[in-house]
Amino acid sequence: MKQLNIGNVRLELVQGNIAAQPDVEAVVNAANAQLAPGGGVAGAIHRAAGPGLYEECKPLAPIRPGQAVITGAHELPNRYVIHTLGPVYGHDKPEDKILAECYRNSLQLADENHVASIAFPAISTGIFGYPIKEAARVALKTMMEMASELKHVKMIRFVLYSNSDLETHEKALEELNL
Repeated sequence: MKQLNIGNVRLELVQGNIAAQPDVEAVVNAANAQLAPGGGVAGAIHRAAGPGLYEECKPLAPIRPGQAVITGAHELPNRYVIHTLGPVYGHDKPEDKILAECYRNSLQLADENHVASIAFPAISTGIFGYPIKEAARVALKTMMEMASELKHVKMIRFVLYSNSDLETHEKALEELNL
């Protein structure tokens, strides 16, 4: 695990499962527009949360790329799930601005709901095809810019599925932190 303090906010990079983060108040779902169960992160979160999550999501859908909405966490060990729709690489333009909005809007929603700790996956890097190196830079840069604005969020964790994704994020963090 890699840690860095940005003002009053601790940023952590870990390898793991986004649906198994019992020590954070909110987890972020890399959702589809309908907020429905699917593959990847959305599938893992919906499976762990149980069918009540989708029932709560239905009236909030559809969402547009960059938008974020919040629900309860149901059977997950967290208090909330923040759902955000990342850009499809090569289709939703400008990708970097939309991806940054995902992180910015999720953090603002967490802060408005007095969430002290939040865990993010690498949004849009799976089936949506965003190159992991570029996505890591956009995500980490956005978090570093937002840290000073956050009143309640004190810990942001990046939960990366593979060791290579973790290493890519660690390198991006080192480059941004120079």
